[in-house]
Amino acid sequence: MTTKPIKPISTTQPTTPCTPLDAAPAPPPGHTFEMRFTSTPRGARLARRLAAVRLDAWGIPYGTDPHDALVLIVAELTANAVRHGHVPGRDFHLRLRATPDGRTVRVEVTDTRTERLPCRPAVPEGAAGAEEEAGRGLLLVSHLATRWDWHPRPDGPGKTVWAEYAFPSRRQW
Repeated sequence: MTTKPIKPISTTQPTTPCTPLDAAPAPPPGHTFEMRFTSTPRGARLARRLAAVRLDAWGIPYGTDPHDALVLIVAELTANAVRHGHVPGRDFHLRLRATPDGRTVRVEVTDTRTERLPCRPAVPEGAAGAEEEAGRGLLLVSHLATRWDWHPRPDGPGKTVWAEYAFPSRRQW
């Protein structure tokens, strides 16, 4: 038996109050999100989901037309990177960048394959093959994005396919 009394454990309170996550202000425009993902369907799905979360955190809420369009652009570009730009053992890179004025979001997807370059879709409505389920990703991107294109990867083999989505008005959603 001990003769010393047990001292109560003291807890310390933080000196500054914590802000709940849902009360935190949205980050200012002009920010960037970028990450590398495995060049697999699972990597493309994760890229799409993280982009959706990031766009919501930037003040482009779920369920709005701009959010849905941007997530679809990310989904198509990352799926193309996996399907057409896959090189075994190499990842693809996603970058989302909002302009400082907050009126445009640019989506960039970089892969390491150089011999498969994207081409401009030229499928008129009602043309043969319009019922097919594959091969219309860049057609969707060209309709949703304000503009899109590709350029050779500056720091190695491969290419970057990018698309920009310009908001008609910053808070119209």
